[in-house]
Amino acid sequence: MFINTKIILFACLLFLLAACSDKKKEEALDKKQYLPEKNEVKIMVLNKGAFKKELVSNGRLVALEKSELKFKVNEKLNTIYVKNGDYVKRGQLLANLDAFAFQQKVSKAEIDLKQATLEFDDLQIRRGFNPNSKASIPVEEYDRMAIKSGYKNATHQLENARFDLKSTKLIAPFSGKIANIESKKYDQINSSKAFATLINDAIFEVEFYVIESELKDIKVKDKITIEPFATSKIYEGEIITINPQVERDGTILIKALVKNDGDLLEGMNVKVFIKKDIPDQFVVPKSAVVLRDNQEVLFTVKKGKAYWTYVLTTFENSKAYAVIPHPDKSSASLAVGDTIIVSNNLNLAHDSEVSIKSSH
Repeated sequence: MFINTKIILFACLLFLLAACSDKKKEEALDKKQYLPEKNEVKIMVLNKGAFKKELVSNGRLVALEKSELKFKVNEKLNTIYVKNGDYVKRGQLLANLDAFAFQQKVSKAEIDLKQATLEFDDLQIRRGFNPNSKASIPVEEYDRMAIKSGYKNATHQLENARFDLKSTKLIAPFSGKIANIESKKYDQINSSKAFATLINDAIFEVEFYVIESELKDIKVKDKITIEPFATSKIYEGEIITINPQVERDGTILIKALVKNDGDLLEGMNVKVFIKKDIPDQFVVPKSAVVLRDNQEVLFTVKKGKAYWTYVLTTFENSKAYAVIPHPDKSSASLAVGDTIIVSNNLNLAHDSEVSIKSSH
């Protein structure tokens, strides 16, 4: 009986020891859960440098040379030598019309001119002049005989007939790309309707608008960059004209030139950027500036803790701000060499503990 009592007491002791151990573990876990959380952040060292002020506008590409090509006569389309998108050289034959009727008109005009020439020569002889010596005939007398004999009219008719025959061929007036051909072989061509559009796309004009207040930062020969909405490519250009007139909506038309690498198209919509260097500025990425009580603040790091300081953003571009200490806040300060938090700062509080995230 005594032995059984000892066994029971020993079991109770073990149970109490186990309970105490579990309680200590739970207390340790609770303490661990309540340890202050350290926010992992990225940082930068604050320095002064040039801020790239950026004006942004939307623009459109316009070809320097663009022409709607038309036949000057009406006739059935005989042959098309090019298609939309083809590059052609100046003087190249693009298409022609059925020329038979025009050739016949030239032949008839040549015969009429020969007959009128005989009448003209005969009239000169009857008037006592030498047909082979035009210089000896008074100008007024020569003109009267040329009109009376029909020579002048026949010459005019032959010139017109030859012009119409030549007009059955459509020739490229400059080098460029063909666009907007809609006609097919044997279609009846009307001289009032454009047959094709020729676009010289080696260099484009970029037309865009800026507001009056931005004009002070823009000059002819300033560099620009453009980014087409259709691609992610960047192109560089130069401003060539500033229209000396403010539109009704308070904007001013600017034109710049941009070289084409082959991917730009007439009429493309593009985003236009004009950058200006403003020296001696505190420049920080946009992610560094956050709002607290509707005030802009930066977080600095000192001895493992984050402290906010009130700032004003003086300039902005697509990626960064130029900032200064808020002039109305006595505690606001920024200095070269300050460590600035640039990530994971949206939920930070003043005096929060932070750890620096490795850049590797």
